[in-house]
Amino acid sequence: MLTILGFAMIATFLVLIMTKKMSPIAALVLIPALFCVAVGQGAKLGDYVIDGVGNLAPTAAMLMFAIVYFGVMIDVGLFDPIVRGILRFCKADPMRIVVGTAVLAAIVSLDGDGSTTFMITVSAMYPLYKRLKMSLVVMTGVAATANGVMNTLPWGGPTARAATALKLDASEIFIPMIPALAVGLLAVFLLSYVLGLRERKRLGMLTLDEALVREPEQETVLAGAGGGGEDRLRKGSGGSGSADLTQDGDGDEDDEDFKGLDPDRSTLRPRLYWFNAGLTVALLTAMIMQLMPIPVLFLLGAALALTVNFPHMPDQRARIAAHADNVLNVSGMVFAAAVFTGVLTGTGMVENMADSVVSAVPDAMGPHMAIVTGLLSLPLTYFMSNDGFYFGVVPVLAEAGAAHGVSPLEIARASLAGQALHMSSPLVPAVYVLVGMAKVEFGDHTRFTVKWAVLTSLVVLGAGILFGTI
Repeated sequence: MLTILGFAMIATFLVLIMTKKMSPIAALVLIPALFCVAVGQGAKLGDYVIDGVGNLAPTAAMLMFAIVYFGVMIDVGLFDPIVRGILRFCKADPMRIVVGTAVLAAIVSLDGDGSTTFMITVSAMYPLYKRLKMSLVVMTGVAATANGVMNTLPWGGPTARAATALKLDASEIFIPMIPALAVGLLAVFLLSYVLGLRERKRLGMLTLDEALVREPEQETVLAGAGGGGEDRLRKGSGGSGSADLTQDGDGDEDDEDFKGLDPDRSTLRPRLYWFNAGLTVALLTAMIMQLMPIPVLFLLGAALALTVNFPHMPDQRARIAAHADNVLNVSGMVFAAAVFTGVLTGTGMVENMADSVVSAVPDAMGPHMAIVTGLLSLPLTYFMSNDGFYFGVVPVLAEAGAAHGVSPLEIARASLAGQALHMSSPLVPAVYVLVGMAKVEFGDHTRFTVKWAVLTSLVVLGAGILFGTI
């Protein structure tokens, strides 16, 4: 019964947010609360929620201060050269911009933290997509899928979890998988190329001057993609080259000027550029070397960045207020997700779901348990946390495989195949950073991304089988 209710709860949540019947925060809170009552454990709802909040509190703290830190870095102009450099390299070609998004996300993913990757990638690329009126779900989909493949780095989490759960060396799992993961990354670049060609066909190619400078009083009206609204790109009569995007229609919101490309904004700190660049490199290095917990590093980094760049208290308050919306949206989403995961774990739904899936595997598939593990990693890492999958399911699969002569190393490697899809799971806090900063509805991101992420995961699995590592 718990198994059925667990899958029903997840399905209900996904349907409601994809059809936009409920907001993600409301669905993450109300749906598990109702199902908790349905399984007869309503009296324990408070305990489950507190446990879930406690588990995700460090993540929420990290995201809060990370958003403030990178928000300040955007304000002071740290990423402006990146934005201009990518635009000049891409020559305002949508295809090159989408490929550039995939490359940038893959490179930044080397720090092992998805939230940081998405904040840097969106900060750099969002102004370009908005200026050229490119699809923002293309940006979020490509970034999430690229980060999912790179998430298999030993310091990224899944590989370390698999090694711990099966008592193996992380390098023995990861190094033989490098060729398969490289093929998966190439698949992401190919996907970004194809999606970029589609955007180029839809929008055409602009020259750099056309992208950056338009005639005074020019107004381009485009039909809204989903809500029947209109997007208007207006130019001021002064011919300064600044643009303002507003979205009219129910539920849409005004967008500010493209501050990432505005060379005259008051928050720029060109004399402190190398200090800010050095601080960011030092922060990312400390994260990779695990010198301190990530929330502590971002707390210290945000405090130092604010103090040095904006020494006057009113300016500091203004910067914090400027990023308060993002902080509230993302941290609120994380705490709402804590209700979902708390109920899913506390009621025993996750455990029963995992057991039912494993028991459904026929005995005849025993010699092919590594392939089975790889296939199961797609839905299971999407519907449950990495901790639940690697510590609850993978050991059971490894035992079943060992009875048929399948090495635990093969099981561990195969378990990494689903990470490209996992990074778009509603249970991953980082994905809310991605869609929140990109101003994309989570349901829209899900509808667009899941099919491409599944394809990428299958490519990784197929390559692992082809190279003999799975």
